[in-house]
Amino acid sequence: MKEKYGLLSYPPFSSRIVFIILLIVANVAIHPAAFGEETGNGMINIEKAVICEAVQNLKPVHPAIAFSIKIGKVLCYTEFSEISQETFVFHRWYRRDELVTEKKLVLKPPQWSTYSSIQLRESDKGPWRVNIVNDHDQTMKILRFSVTE
Repeated sequence: MKEKYGLLSYPPFSSRIVFIILLIVANVAIHPAAFGEETGNGMINIEKAVICEAVQNLKPVHPAIAFSIKIGKVLCYTEFSEISQETFVFHRWYRRDELVTEKKLVLKPPQWSTYSSIQLRESDKGPWRVNIVNDHDQTMKILRFSVTE
């Protein structure tokens, strides 16, 4: 007779291994960005993605998660690698979960840095996010930040 929670009630060892492998494969299929993002043109990786005050010498300046309205604008800087051929991504800027603007940005092999920006107005205070989206309309990364006094 099987015990309710004893050793005899568990499936055989090989069944558990197969189940674990299936979970891993399903996770990769559901979350491909964790292992690089396949686009129509191959694999690309996000090496760095930040919201910042400026870009100088192709590097982000003063990355943060909260920005004063007084700085006048913020930028979304992204750095990519493993680009096999020219492709594109989108920066989709949302304020309080409402799409404000979308910027299409070209990426060129083998690695590329790019950014987009928004001008800040008094009415722009509050929570924001930028969705970085590939050429298959799949979100690769989400950056969240706030605009304050």
